[in-house]
Amino acid sequence: MLAAAHIRPLIHIYHRGSCTNFNSAAKFTNFRFKHNLPKKIAPIQKNNRFILNTYDGHLSASVSKEEEEEASEKSYVVNYEPNTFLTNWSPPRYLWRGLSVLILAGQVIIRTIKGKIHWKNTLQQLKRVGPKSLGVCLLTSAFVGMAFTIQFVREFTRLGLNRSVGGVLALAFARELSPVVTSIVVAGRLGSAFAAELGTMQVSEQTDTLRVLGTDPVDYLITPRVIASCIALPFLTLMCFTVGLASSALLSDSVYGISINIILDSARRALNSWDIISAMIKSGVFGAIISVVSCAWGVTTLGGAKGVGESTTSAVVVSLVGIFIADFALSCCFFQGAGDSLKNCM
Repeated sequence: MLAAAHIRPLIHIYHRGSCTNFNSAAKFTNFRFKHNLPKKIAPIQKNNRFILNTYDGHLSASVSKEEEEEASEKSYVVNYEPNTFLTNWSPPRYLWRGLSVLILAGQVIIRTIKGKIHWKNTLQQLKRVGPKSLGVCLLTSAFVGMAFTIQFVREFTRLGLNRSVGGVLALAFARELSPVVTSIVVAGRLGSAFAAELGTMQVSEQTDTLRVLGTDPVDYLITPRVIASCIALPFLTLMCFTVGLASSALLSDSVYGISINIILDSARRALNSWDIISAMIKSGVFGAIISVVSCAWGVTTLGGAKGVGESTTSAVVVSLVGIFIADFALSCCFFQGAGDSLKNCM
């Protein structure tokens, strides 16, 4: 009676790992009455329902083991979810990243056809891809042309084929060297930049902010980059072809004594309009590959700063592999069968 007189009507429910069900009597798992017991009261012995918590001096109501096991079994049956074949399976990262490239390319094509283009961003990216990349592309093309000239002119002059040097250099530059070298430079310079920028925006949730503001990130961020790359790269390739052929002619004239007029005349006889057009088509395809892959890798970045670095490196590597595969496929389509371009410059 003395203990009951000091019990205050303040109830605290404590969770101790079992499910508390208020709809069923005798299913209270644990609850305590906050009380102030006199110090002279003898400790209450444990019985079937009530025990004295020796840690804080509070009365606690407990449930028998049979009732607790019955409650746990019922909760297990209620929360049971059958496992299916693909419940715990998630696709590999490279797989859904590859699918994201295809999906992103389709979205860009559809938005371009519908005219959903952010022209201000497109002009900014066009300036970035074109004029700001021109210097490094021209410098690279000039030295690649001179190195290529050294390997060919030595052998051709020994065979007495001086008049064929210009045609061979022109065909090599127009069909392969200029598009591939320009695309490699752009992939290293701008592909990494695209992936890093979009990856940083993704991990910092800036792309989600654009969606909240009612702006589609594909229209605002990705489509301008893809269009700028596809437009600027063919013109960069044409300029790199001109600089590479000019540097080769100068080196041949100054070192090997082959006149510039002979080289240019041989190049004019060997080249035709389709060689230049095919080079520009290749460059446009390479620009699309670089921009779409880099943007796709950027918007699928996970893991903070480390993830941004991994996405940047992976985007450049995948872009280069895609460039070489596309170059082989386009070369097979454009230049099949035996050619007779060098017959005109003999």
